[in-house]
Amino acid sequence: MKINSFQRYRRLIKAIIWVVVFIVLLQVAYFIFDHYETIRIERELAKQGEIIAPEPIMLFNLPIDSVKVVPGKIRSGQNLSEILLAKGISMTQIDEIAKKSILTFDVRKMKVNNPYYFFMNKKDTTKVDYFIYEIDPVDYVVYQLADSLKIYREKKPMITLVKTASGVITSSLWNTMKEQALDPNLAMDLSDIYQWTIDFYGIQKGDKFRVIYEENFVSGKSIGIGRIFAAQFVHAKEDFYAFRFTQNNEESFFDNLGKSLKTAFLKAPLKFSRISSLFSNNRFHPVLKIYRPHHGVDYAAPTGTPVVSIGDGTVIAKGYQAAGGGNFLKIKHNSVYTTSYMHLNGFASGISQGIRVHQGQLIGYVGSTGLASGPHLDFRVFLNGSPVDPLKIKSPPTEPISNANLKSFTANRDSLMTKLLAIKNF
Repeated sequence: MKINSFQRYRRLIKAIIWVVVFIVLLQVAYFIFDHYETIRIERELAKQGEIIAPEPIMLFNLPIDSVKVVPGKIRSGQNLSEILLAKGISMTQIDEIAKKSILTFDVRKMKVNNPYYFFMNKKDTTKVDYFIYEIDPVDYVVYQLADSLKIYREKKPMITLVKTASGVITSSLWNTMKEQALDPNLAMDLSDIYQWTIDFYGIQKGDKFRVIYEENFVSGKSIGIGRIFAAQFVHAKEDFYAFRFTQNNEESFFDNLGKSLKTAFLKAPLKFSRISSLFSNNRFHPVLKIYRPHHGVDYAAPTGTPVVSIGDGTVIAKGYQAAGGGNFLKIKHNSVYTTSYMHLNGFASGISQGIRVHQGQLIGYVGSTGLASGPHLDFRVFLNGSPVDPLKIKSPPTEPISNANLKSFTANRDSLMTKLLAIKNF
């Protein structure tokens, strides 16, 4: 009897223990479930919060949820006063805006067709909160008109991509760029780089180019060409390389041998024209109808096309040649070379006999004064007083890569050369 009572007692104790363990385990499980369910609910609430309170819509780095945006463009003859008066801004306020703006942006320099925007208050539709004017595709000026007047300049985020291009010329460099949907300004930049070494008025069919350059984008739209890093131009089956490099704190272009592309003389005194008459000892004159020497090169171009000096020098003659040259200039560059520019429509401001001019400086404009059948520039070069063919003079380059910079230049050139030669369609 005693034994059976003891066994029943042990069984009871075990049962109680198992019940206690089960209750504890159940509580632990509930605690774990409650913990993770709380985290899940918090996450769901956070997601709902994002939907309920979205990020504000921004324009010119300003929230536009509480305003109505009214765009416009500067019309010909329009000024800031006219624009702001139309939105009810008083002349007193406009005068204050113009005066306070002068250090940030001169409102007199607003350009035709440039965009502007009014941010009109939605609660009071007659009230202008902000006026924004786009100076260019990147820079803009903000006029905060709500409360106190604040004026500041900002920049739009700009993305710069390094790109490559190549092409074979069939008619002109400009047309080749257009045919390949490239920015035509790339043609102008290349002509600027090679203006000392290649005569772009003598470009031939079959000439070709490769180039590594930057293109800038704002809001996914191209706003123009940035820096050119390297180029190869094949003209008349001769290679002309150009590599950007900084020497003496100045960025310039050098060929594959480290020689500067800049020389004492430009290859031509004007841009984007055509050669209408070459250097000759016996040319038929279109006005006089006789054969006689023509010791220069005629560049046909529209009246008013800018003419620049091909090199540094001093103006030694300025006037009018009734005998045929019309308005003309003569510039002495050194003890050896003198250049002459004839049939000018007029002279640049400040140009007079005795003044010093610099390479690329504006000196006059294409015209048809004197004996001329149409607007063109008669350009002549004299070597020790004797006429020479302007297209055949070879000008010495300026300072080449120094010994101190040679190692750095070589590494830069080799890297760019590898990338150039990898460009296809060449």
